[in-house]
Amino acid sequence: MKNLEHWIGGAAISSSTENYFDDLNPIDDSVFSRVPAGTAEDVDRAVEAAHQAFLTHRDTPAAVREEWLTKAAAIMERDVAIFADILVDEIGSPIAKAGFETRFAVGFLRAAAGVPRRVRGETIPSDTPGRFSMSLRQPVGVVAGITPFNVPLIKGIKQSAMAIATGNAFVLLPSEASPMVAAQLAKLWKEAGVPDGLFNVVYGNGADIGDDLTGHPKVSAITFTGSSRVGKHIAEIAARRLKKYTLELGGKSPLIVSADADIDQAVNAALFSIFMYQGQVCMGASRIYVERPIFDKFAKAFSAATKNAKIGDLREPTTMLGPIISERQRERVRRHIDDARAKGADVLAGGEWTGNCCSATVLQGVTDDMTVFAEETFGPVTSLYPFDSLDEVIELANDTEYGLSASIFTRDIDKALRFAQRAEAGMVHINAPTLYDEPHVPFGGIKASGFGREGTEADLEIMTEWKWVTIQSADGGAGGH
Repeated sequence: MKNLEHWIGGAAISSSTENYFDDLNPIDDSVFSRVPAGTAEDVDRAVEAAHQAFLTHRDTPAAVREEWLTKAAAIMERDVAIFADILVDEIGSPIAKAGFETRFAVGFLRAAAGVPRRVRGETIPSDTPGRFSMSLRQPVGVVAGITPFNVPLIKGIKQSAMAIATGNAFVLLPSEASPMVAAQLAKLWKEAGVPDGLFNVVYGNGADIGDDLTGHPKVSAITFTGSSRVGKHIAEIAARRLKKYTLELGGKSPLIVSADADIDQAVNAALFSIFMYQGQVCMGASRIYVERPIFDKFAKAFSAATKNAKIGDLREPTTMLGPIISERQRERVRRHIDDARAKGADVLAGGEWTGNCCSATVLQGVTDDMTVFAEETFGPVTSLYPFDSLDEVIELANDTEYGLSASIFTRDIDKALRFAQRAEAGMVHINAPTLYDEPHVPFGGIKASGFGREGTEADLEIMTEWKWVTIQSADGGAGGH
């Protein structure tokens, strides 16, 4: 068991109170670390440290920031085993998923290293003779980041790397279920040479101190990943103070299998899309629509493959399913499955538990009176539905409050492109899983799945502010309006 402290101004800082909480290993709910329960005072100390560091280092040359990020990528690559161990033991990540996170983090840092030299504006023709007109992108100041438990490394790196790359300071409030990843990130940025105060961590329950962080008058931008309910609340706080913000929220992502699809390819993609990290992924394909002529064939093949999804040693590469993160979330998964059973759904596979692990579960005959029909389960549970036409499945896929990711399997490119154009989702994949990300793409959703986009290009919108500058020649007259 390890004891953590807040990371403020480049040093471990004790909490303003003696209150600590337990960070549990979800395999057996044993205590993994003891974590300070931060207060509004702790948040204020972190934001003030970030603000002062920003004022001191805001004019740091792009080449220096590039060097920090390049070093961070090398350190991350060196320490992948350390980060992977934390992901396995703290959040119950199978080693294959932990490997995905660490590889993505290295790649994102390398991509972000190129950002400092791309924070540029443009010259603009002026209507006034003799006036030189240009636009600049300048850092916003202090960026607040709130990360989820399921991909704490990916989100922690995404948020902090872009804040640092664009000349800002950063304050991180990690999920109370994954604080150790944040502690390791603090070490990474320190070793990479990032000046004290540009990266800070405050631990605690988001329900208790989240508003203190997002509503702090010296926080200029917010980047949040979590539930739609909390995201809407953060949007209200940001709107009241006119802060920039990006929200990456929940999903109920559809995966469509047309009659002309490669069934084996679709089955494998569906397995990955919903059962990777035991379904605790916002892009999870929790709704699978299969064209009626192949519905029975797909259902049989998918159910058989699902039964082979392995629960076991998290450090064994073939293990696909690990523990559900908390008792609260386990109860949610149980409730969704039990409610569907009680109301007449067929369980084609799964629905059973081994300790804190739920087996990969496939439902058929789900109707709109069942909780699982519309709500995000955030577990290894998906439902199969038949459809008869492309227009019908587009309507079904869009009939949700969410709009994060969607995919379609078909050999008909016209059909695929029509679906891509009409799908109400921020991301659409053709003949590929719903679950995918790259550092430089505009990642995010619409409707209740989010607001704004993440990525090395998209993040410039919240991490920088446009400024228009004009210069009138001294002998050219005042001009203007």
